[in-house]
Amino acid sequence: MKGTPTRRRLGRPASLVAATLLTTSATLVTGVPLASAAPTGTVAAAELDAAPAALEAPAAAEISEIADRLRDNPVYVDPEAAGQLSRADADALSDKIEESGRPVFLAVLPADYPTDDIFADLRAATGVTGVYGIRVGDRFDARADSSVMSRQAVGNLARSVDGEPAAQQLNDFTDRAVSTMRGSAPDGWNGRTAGEANGVGALVTVGALAAAVGGSALLVSRRGRRRTEAAQKEALQRLRVVVDEDITAYGEELDRLDFHPAEPGADDAMRADYARALDSYEEAKRKMAAAGRPDDVKGVTETLEDGRYALSVLAARREGRPLPERRAPCFFDPRHGPSVADARWTPPGGTAREVPVCAADQARLADGLEPMIREVDTGYGNRRPYWDAGPAYGPWAGGYFGGALLPGLLVGTMLGGMMAGPAYGAGWGDGYGGGYEGGDFSGGDFNSGDFGGGFGGGDFGGGGF
Repeated sequence: MKGTPTRRRLGRPASLVAATLLTTSATLVTGVPLASAAPTGTVAAAELDAAPAALEAPAAAEISEIADRLRDNPVYVDPEAAGQLSRADADALSDKIEESGRPVFLAVLPADYPTDDIFADLRAATGVTGVYGIRVGDRFDARADSSVMSRQAVGNLARSVDGEPAAQQLNDFTDRAVSTMRGSAPDGWNGRTAGEANGVGALVTVGALAAAVGGSALLVSRRGRRRTEAAQKEALQRLRVVVDEDITAYGEELDRLDFHPAEPGADDAMRADYARALDSYEEAKRKMAAAGRPDDVKGVTETLEDGRYALSVLAARREGRPLPERRAPCFFDPRHGPSVADARWTPPGGTAREVPVCAADQARLADGLEPMIREVDTGYGNRRPYWDAGPAYGPWAGGYFGGALLPGLLVGTMLGGMMAGPAYGAGWGDGYGGGYEGGDFSGGDFNSGDFGGGFGGGDFGGGGF
């Protein structure tokens, strides 16, 4: 079984370009082409009749073929699985992935395709960090490098599209993946032709190639830093919109309180509460104005949470009520203020869990109504509950709920999956393991544990949301 790409591109596969460069360089230096530099998978015309068995690619070669195609095109459909995904659907899906700028790789294979170690083998052959989704017959599974998405998160995504028809499944998976993952598309998807990329190929010498290889590690490192900086800038901009909404809502609460330090009945404790609430407002604005990284937002929402508690204490003093205990904010929207109780809530298609709620949402849940959930921008033209809108909102939520509480509340969600990985607490955009960001060519330098486990077994850990 030998695959073909879902569509033809002007550029040749990377292996063919590399072989051409090596052959040209050897010819310039020695005057004799390298016999071993022929592109992988080609057979001389004189050999066709003499060695027909050589045309039968072994399993490893099939994986290599798929990997080679994926480096040029994010979607691969095996000819024997063409009935699952039409060429038009595959082309549209490829365009969607390329336009997103995220390293998502999808393969559609026939039902009898061997699945033992398929993810690890494909990742090793492709050599590019990213999210890998494979549909074998009517089964679908996915894995990802931890630098791009945590194992729990990618497992949640794969389960969320289980049982869907191929086109819908792959599109839904892609939409959810690109809104939550990290990294940029590999350079092989930039659409350059072989001529554009190698117009001076005839002048490349073996020495020049060696120098390029020697400097590749430095180039990858610099590119990774640039991608991290760009991703952090994009995430901070999205966070800035949400935090500005929070600060505005908090300022409106201060106005509605209508407290005057000299009003009848005001005492020193009330004035201290009010001063603390005012200071929190000014400090939150100052911290947000100075924020340079997504991690800095955590301090802003911590300050807002502290100010809202001061307001609730002040309100209790003025009304002669017992002072409220210090509780986490309302899970559904921290702008609702400190929670008053824990309520049992079951998300659509998920498992029940206890979450802290404000009085209004407690009443809505008791009446069988949906709570008032905070939705935020995913960065892809749609809005989702903050816990399903991607890892960029980790610092924002972490400031409100704290590192110990939030992962338990969000188990099985996009944000919860990210916090369960090595990134949370190590700094957004940092500490994702290895020196490679999503879309980098890492070759065999990747954590095989990210791609282990049986195909379609659902052994991603965690629990259902």
